[in-house]
Amino acid sequence: MQGIETVSLAGKKIILGVTGGIAAYKAAELCRLLVKAGANVRVVMTAAAQQFVAPLTFQALSGKPVLTSLWDAASGDGMEHIHLSRDADLLLVAPASADFLAKVAHGRADDLLSTLCLARTCKLAVAPAMNREMWATAPTRRNLEQLQADDVSLLGPTAGDMACGETGLGRMLEPADILTALPALLGGGTLAGKRVLITAGPTFEAIDPVRGLTNRSSGKMGYAVAQAAVEAGAEVCLVSGPTCLATPAGVRRIDVQSAAEMRDAVLAELPADVFIAVAAVADYRVDAAAAQKIKKSDAGLTLQLVANPDILGEVAARSGAPFCVGFAAETERLAEHAEAKRLKKKLPLLVGNLAQDTLGQDTAELVLFDDRGTHPLPRADKLTQARHLIGHLATLLN
Repeated sequence: MQGIETVSLAGKKIILGVTGGIAAYKAAELCRLLVKAGANVRVVMTAAAQQFVAPLTFQALSGKPVLTSLWDAASGDGMEHIHLSRDADLLLVAPASADFLAKVAHGRADDLLSTLCLARTCKLAVAPAMNREMWATAPTRRNLEQLQADDVSLLGPTAGDMACGETGLGRMLEPADILTALPALLGGGTLAGKRVLITAGPTFEAIDPVRGLTNRSSGKMGYAVAQAAVEAGAEVCLVSGPTCLATPAGVRRIDVQSAAEMRDAVLAELPADVFIAVAAVADYRVDAAAAQKIKKSDAGLTLQLVANPDILGEVAARSGAPFCVGFAAETERLAEHAEAKRLKKKLPLLVGNLAQDTLGQDTAELVLFDDRGTHPLPRADKLTQARHLIGHLATLLN
C-alpha cells in the first residue's frame, strides 16, 4: 500500500499477539511496520503460533524478548499477564484464529495471550484469519457479535486466496492495511473524535428486475477518502453503492443500490461532524420500474424518468448541518461548473475533476474549491489525493 510511511505511532506502546495459523508470517511484517512507525512493540505468542514462526523472528524485529508462557519469569513476580497491559495503548492480536476469538468471546484464560485479553486495561483489536467456512459458521458469527458487544475492534478479514487453496472471506488484512487503521483506534489524528459520513460508488436505478440505469463510477475515490479519514482518527461510516471494492480497515460500511436507498441510509446516520458526498448518484430514475422483465420488441421502448433526490443539497440545507464536502465530475469548463455547484449548495468545500480523466482509474487530478479560492492537486494515486483532501478539510474544520 502506498503512503504507509505517513502513519505515525510514535511513543505508542503496543502488545502484538500472534496466534496459530499460516497468516502468522504476516505478523512479522506487521511487527516491522509498527516499529518503523515509532511504536514500542512487545510480542506475545501462543504455542500454536510458534509452530509457524519462531519467537526469535519477532525478537529480532521488535528488539525485545518474546513472551510465550504464563510461567515466564520476566517480571520477577509471575504477574506478567497483569503488568503488560497496564501501560499499553493497544493489545492487537494478528492473526486471530477462530479458536482464539472463541476464547476471548467466552472469557477463557488458559494461556498468556488469552489471560492478557481478560486482564487488560487497554483497547483490544483483533485481525481475524481463518478458512472461509470457519468464518461463515454460526458459532464464529455468534462469537463476533459478542466481541463487538464487548467493544473489541475487528480489523477485517478480507476476501482472497487462502493457503488451503480456496478463495473467499477470511483472509487476514495485509499488514499495511492494519497499520493505517490504528491511528483511529488510538485516538490520534487531525480528525480525532469526529464522526465522518461518506458516500461512494454509483447508484443503480432499476428498469425491471434485470436491467437498470447506472454509471461508470468505480467507487475508488470514495473508498480512498474513507481510508484517509480513518487514518486521520475519525469514526467513519461509508454508505456505498454497488462496487467490488474491499471495505477499508476500521470503516463501517452500509451497502445500498438506488439513490433513494442511499438518501435513507445517509439521513439515518445523521448527525455527523462531516459529510463527504463522493458517490456518483444517478440524477434520474424510472418513474415506474416494471415488476417483470420487459420483453424485447421491434417497436422500441420509451422510459419516463423522474428526478432523484439531491442528497448533498438536502443534508447541507438541514438545521445544524455537518461540514459538507461535495464532488463535481465534469466533462468541460470544470472551474465554472464546480464553483457554481459549490455556491448553489452553500458548501464550504468542493472537489472538482474531469470525469474522462478519472473514472475507473487509479489516479486522479483534482481541484479543491473553497471560500479562499482554488487549490489544484497534481495527478497522483487516489489514496494520496484523499489524504491531501482530508488534510485540507481538517484545516478548514478546525
